Amino acid sequence: MNRLMPLAGAVLIGAGLVVGVALPMWDRDTPETPASSMDASTAVAADCGPVLETTVESSNHVDDGPIEYAVGPPAAGDHRSRWAYFSRNFYDTSDRPDVGELVHNLEHGYNILWYDETVANDTELLAEVRTLAESYDGGRRDPATALIAAPWTASDGPGFPDQMNFALTHWYADPDDRTGSRSDERGLTRYCAGLSPDAVATWMATYPLADSPEGFPGNM
Repeated sequence: MNRLMPLAGAVLIGAGLVVGVALPMWDRDTPETPASSMDASTAVAADCGPVLETTVESSNHVDDGPIEYAVGPPAAGDHRSRWAYFSRNFYDTSDRPDVGELVHNLEHGYNILWYDETVANDTELLAEVRTLAESYDGGRRDPATALIAAPWTASDGPGFPDQMNFALTHWYADPDDRTGSRSDERGLTRYCAGLSPDAVATWMATYPLADSPEGFPGNM
């Protein structure tokens, strides 16, 4: 079952995140320079919108009370001091951890494939999501496979754009800048209408675990 709907440019405004502009992919050597390889595949481009960038205004540990995310789903920001299991690839609505824990996983370099309630209620499509997620080993043996699939529900915050049922997120930081300033950090999001293994594989290759605030040896 495939849902295709191109997404035009989008602007997001969220608590704790100041939104930038819709971007294509960054070049690996010069992250501040947009590149166009994300849209190299016509099939992938038709199924997914542009990469959206947000600057990271706050990245505190918040363990008391709720964390409100005005962007659905968050790609960075305040989070819990705990994180979800690094070795687990798939969650459904019955066992998904707190969103703040998953945002902590993002800080450690994990990519998250979020799916909405339409997908969660579609048994066949949900099985496909699980199969895709579990085709990655979770990052322990191979950092390039650090992927988690998890649901985003109406109670978590704003929904996805119309006709979009999936979202890929990554918390980016320049792997060559470990000064601790965190000024280069960005939250990256790409919404997709359907489940596209090609889009996921491209995202994973473009935004590896090391390109994150704490996704480097000693922090796993």
